Amino acid sequence: MIETNVPPQVVITGAAGALGRAVVQHFLDQGARVALIDHRMEHLVNAFPGLDNSQHLLIEADVTAVPAMADAAQRILTAFRHVDALIHIAGGFEMGEPVHALSRAAWDRMMNLNAWSFVAVTQALVPSMIERKAGSVVAVTAKTAARGIASMAAYIASKSALQRLVEASAAELAPHGIHVNSIAPSVLDTPANRQAMPDANPDGWVSTVVAARTIGFLASASAAALHGQHLALDA
Repeated sequence: MIETNVPPQVVITGAAGALGRAVVQHFLDQGARVALIDHRMEHLVNAFPGLDNSQHLLIEADVTAVPAMADAAQRILTAFRHVDALIHIAGGFEMGEPVHALSRAAWDRMMNLNAWSFVAVTQALVPSMIERKAGSVVAVTAKTAARGIASMAAYIASKSALQRLVEASAAELAPHGIHVNSIAPSVLDTPANRQAMPDANPDGWVSTVVAARTIGFLASASAAALHGQHLALDA
């Protein structure tokens, strides 16, 4: 968990996305030192001009690749020495075929982006938290992970798998002083979602600023008693 008397050191994956940018701003406003990971450096540079300096890190890495995350973790730990919070936002969404016509490629794509990435990212950074007996991990799951919806089988299955990974990780890491939780938003109010659903009413969607504040809470000492929880977010 983040100590309140010193600036937190935070790793954020998927940092260049709409939610990522809101989360980064939340932690920067706290005076945090951040290591930002995205799959394209140009996305990070465009989203955070001037942030790549001696205090912060911008890292291009594939969060689904164990070797890439190991290299990223080595860079981060060399510079930061330790990490207080790991915020795993990176993932993916797509509508898909019905279950009886689901392609293996679509299944693998969603499982890789949304479930396996959590394994690769935590494998790289959690051991250093175990050594310190302190830290927090926050993932982004989905409210829809609770039950199946037509034409969203692979996505929902992958987010449900992510929730089970969060719960298992929480049980494993609690004895080491680390708490692991997730936010589970309904629909986030992002430019991409507005473009994908032009006829929907965004009034009931979740603001990325609100989601970022909730993530900040889960990464803080105030959430030290929460383990394996999924905070459902609705507008």
